[in-house]
Amino acid sequence: MTDSRKQVVLMKGIGVSSGIVIGQVYVLERGKIEPAQFCYLDASETESEIERFKNAMRASRDQLMRIKQRMEKDGKGKEHIRIIDAHLMILKDNMLINDTVKVIREQKVNAEWALKTVLNDLMEYFEKMEDQYLKERAMDIEHLVNRVLLNLMGRKHESVSSIQEPSVVVAHDLAPSDTAQMTKGTVLGFLTDVGGKTSHTAIMARSLEIPAVVGLESITRKAEGGDTVIVDGTTGTVILNPSESVIEVYKRRRERYENYGKALFHYKDLPSETTDGRRVRLMGNMEIVEEIDGLIEHGAEGIGLYRTEFLYLNRKDLPTEDEHVKAYRQVAKKMAPHPVVIRTLDIGGDKFLSHMAAPKEINPAMGLRAIRFCLKNIDIFKTQLRGILRASAHGDIKVMFPMISGIEELRRARQILEECKRELKGEGKAFNPDIEVGVMIEVPSAAMIADLIVKEVKFISIGTNDLLQYSLAIDRVNEHVAYLYEPFHPAVLRIIKSVAEAANKASVSVSVCGEMAGEPEYALILLGFGVDQLSMNAYSILRVKRLIRSISHAEARKICKSILGFATAKEVEGFINSKLPGLYKEEFWS
Repeated sequence: MTDSRKQVVLMKGIGVSSGIVIGQVYVLERGKIEPAQFCYLDASETESEIERFKNAMRASRDQLMRIKQRMEKDGKGKEHIRIIDAHLMILKDNMLINDTVKVIREQKVNAEWALKTVLNDLMEYFEKMEDQYLKERAMDIEHLVNRVLLNLMGRKHESVSSIQEPSVVVAHDLAPSDTAQMTKGTVLGFLTDVGGKTSHTAIMARSLEIPAVVGLESITRKAEGGDTVIVDGTTGTVILNPSESVIEVYKRRRERYENYGKALFHYKDLPSETTDGRRVRLMGNMEIVEEIDGLIEHGAEGIGLYRTEFLYLNRKDLPTEDEHVKAYRQVAKKMAPHPVVIRTLDIGGDKFLSHMAAPKEINPAMGLRAIRFCLKNIDIFKTQLRGILRASAHGDIKVMFPMISGIEELRRARQILEECKRELKGEGKAFNPDIEVGVMIEVPSAAMIADLIVKEVKFISIGTNDLLQYSLAIDRVNEHVAYLYEPFHPAVLRIIKSVAEAANKASVSVSVCGEMAGEPEYALILLGFGVDQLSMNAYSILRVKRLIRSISHAEARKICKSILGFATAKEVEGFINSKLPGLYKEEFWS
């Protein structure tokens, strides 16, 4: 029961794992690590300080090993244990250790200050990344450094596993090692001050089906242990100390949500087609192997975007060809007989390989990244392409080149792919010689020549996230201009329409793999424009399938014809929202 003497607090964050839960707050007493204190050392003290740092690193590794052993004993899934293994690898990374030791020795400063200095340099690299998933890998490193700092300071690292009663966990932040220890019965949900949708913590929450809201900024200041809290992980709404009447409202919403979720699974095995027979393949986006089971469970008809950057992160060397083969083969076998579209490397070398000594760039989002980086570093590119080709012998694998801006780049990439085929054939290694090749359309120049590009590929995929950013000249993570990030912008809609028409005319498959694909209001427009494949996260698939099965393709085209006459994003949005209630009148939030 809620305490009527406490003030009701309504907060809005980022819902990263759907569901509604009502429970008692458990504040994980960890907080943000205080700024490291600066302390000069005598020359005679540096070696003992280095040893103190190494002891803290060893203690941190031992703690993670104990967590891993406990998880293995409790029968936790391999995907949870794999994340702990990745963190153990970071703690063994020579760059992190050697750079910190170097700062202690050369600057004669204490270990806390040296470690924070190295962390700040690493965070600066990651912050310049455009891909949100990759940016949030910086949080993994920060979590681990904070664990080491706590050990240096002699402070206890409170564990989620110590929670005994069913509770909603509140913390400044949670490491994936925290989330991996959660059990659904004990941890009802969690709330954090910071975080994003593509963090490992968020991904783990979704795999465990624990409602979660992150990015609340001040939840740790406002919530107290024992407070009653409502968590709506679908909308990102959090209510502290709700009244009894509000609790009753959310109990009914929770029941509707649960019933709605069950009802959606009725669509899982039904074909994804409109009422007049237009087939639209619904596929999944994935970054790490943990997401495959969720995609299969929700009826994904393949992987429309397999991001491969994780293979290059948190390591001091390059992935081998065999590592590529193993990763891609595993996904292809699990998704069989459905196709898997593998996107080649989409970041720059300075962001993940310390020994490459790549020059810093003022604007890395438009610099040496993706296909540009690969064409500049052909050995790295060929290793990945050979891995993709060899894996293609074990399933329906396709290869997709990102950030293509012109025909010459595409032809050069295809030429290198053909070289790899000749090499593998000469070595007697199996591969699919007819592997399908496609490109991402995410640069305006590529969109403008889509009619030329479709003559050279088997499929295209419109990456709406970057296409919006480059077309509207905005940085979508810059809070000062984020309001300009408008998927309904008439210019964006016209670009997508022209690309889809070029593909349709050439009988080339066209998909959308950005965030627009997973939202019914945008999917309706994409359907009307002639897009025949949509790729999204697992939890959007059945919602979008329900929309597709509720409308005719002719009606969707008619709606799209109408919106092309509107001058602003707000006008388009208003028109689409006026059409959706008739199709989506049974949505649980209505």
